[in-house]
Amino acid sequence: MLFNSYVFILAFLPIALTLFFCLAHRSVKLAIAWLTAASLFFYGFWKISYLPLLLVSIVGNYVTGQLITRCKPEGILAKSLLILGTIINLIFIGYYKYAEFFISSINGSLGMSISVPEVFLPLAISFYTFTQIAYLVDAYRGEIRDKQYSLMTYTLFVTFFPQLIAGPILRHDELIPQLQNRQIFTFSSKNFAIGLLLFILGLSKKVLIADNLSPWVSSVFSDADGVGLLGAWIGALSYTFQLYFDFSGYSDMAIGLGWMFNIQLPINFNSPYKAKSIIDFWRRWHITLSNFLRDYLYIPLGGSRCGKARHYGNLFITMLLGGLWHGAGWTFVFWGGLHGSYLVINHWWRKRNIPMPAFAAWGITFVAVLISWVFFRAASFADAATLLQAMIGMNGIELPSAFPSVLHWGAEIGVKLGVLAVLLVCVLRLPNAQEIVQLFKPRLEWVVIISVIATASLLSLNQVSEFLYFQF
Repeated sequence: MLFNSYVFILAFLPIALTLFFCLAHRSVKLAIAWLTAASLFFYGFWKISYLPLLLVSIVGNYVTGQLITRCKPEGILAKSLLILGTIINLIFIGYYKYAEFFISSINGSLGMSISVPEVFLPLAISFYTFTQIAYLVDAYRGEIRDKQYSLMTYTLFVTFFPQLIAGPILRHDELIPQLQNRQIFTFSSKNFAIGLLLFILGLSKKVLIADNLSPWVSSVFSDADGVGLLGAWIGALSYTFQLYFDFSGYSDMAIGLGWMFNIQLPINFNSPYKAKSIIDFWRRWHITLSNFLRDYLYIPLGGSRCGKARHYGNLFITMLLGGLWHGAGWTFVFWGGLHGSYLVINHWWRKRNIPMPAFAAWGITFVAVLISWVFFRAASFADAATLLQAMIGMNGIELPSAFPSVLHWGAEIGVKLGVLAVLLVCVLRLPNAQEIVQLFKPRLEWVVIISVIATASLLSLNQVSEFLYFQF
């Protein structure tokens, strides 16, 4: 079930909301049980065979977390349980997400012929696995010792349907305390209005912008050898904007859905293409993943506390593993390593206090990110290299072979470049969805504008497409 589908918008969501608040008048436990059941149904709707693995993961991590909380904080037994729980989680995700990749890599590099298992990637396994590893670490640190979480509450924390598939990545203290606040079980027209506004804005990003850029991206990345200078830049820029509007659109919709249930989910995007450094970019892009990598990988590795060389090494390793988290492929690993290198250079530059004009800082950052997206999207290193060569003019400028097609070609290129220029201005100058919510006033002009956007978005749902981050 997709957020951008009629069955979700017209059936699942109204039923889930109505029964949640109706049951809350009778019993908070019933409301939580209903929302948990609805979330499990939402997940199982994709493919019911994914559900048992999710439930096994939830029960296993809940029991492990409870055992850890009964031990001395950061003691030997607690540490052993943490290591065991983490290893089991990594085995799950390693088998389902990376087994085929690693075996294929071994076969290719060593000339071996190990049989590659045919494994289907369970939906959202990266998100719910990392969420639960963070829970175990927090239990080990003693942060859950004085908090009694029932299995039902913990299950809802992991499976709350707005964030289950593609985030934002939650920590237990960002959601469970809200579930223990009785005020969230009373319908709020204000919160519902905020949530509806965010949902509509996110939906419009997805169906009106990202989905319409998709053909431009596919035509370039599926035929890298046949692309010239203009085509390569159009493809790279189109994917840069497609990924942003698709993923930030999902996050806006998820946060909006949370508001409808009186639950505040953390912000995941904050105008990342306005960043004037890579450090700033990662404080704005996929914020909950950045925070997770910082708190549960970078800092435990030593952070910046162990000297310059170790600091730079920790940055690089963190981003390298962050790239691997995104996908089972060497292009994803390289993308992570590339951002790790960017961060190292950025920190080195900052320490020298070398001044740089704001526009130059933005331009370098934007182009660096755009280049990295080429590797992130390309099917292979060869395709990525070919496109980058085309972007610097090594493959020439594609021109039509016959004169009558010149006008058509020029008009098509002109339209694409014009649309991309408008999108660039939008991401640089317009407020993002969270800022629009702050500006929102219940006035007629707002109602008209939002109604037009909602109508256009709903009419575009005939061509339903998955969100890009579902594959990660």
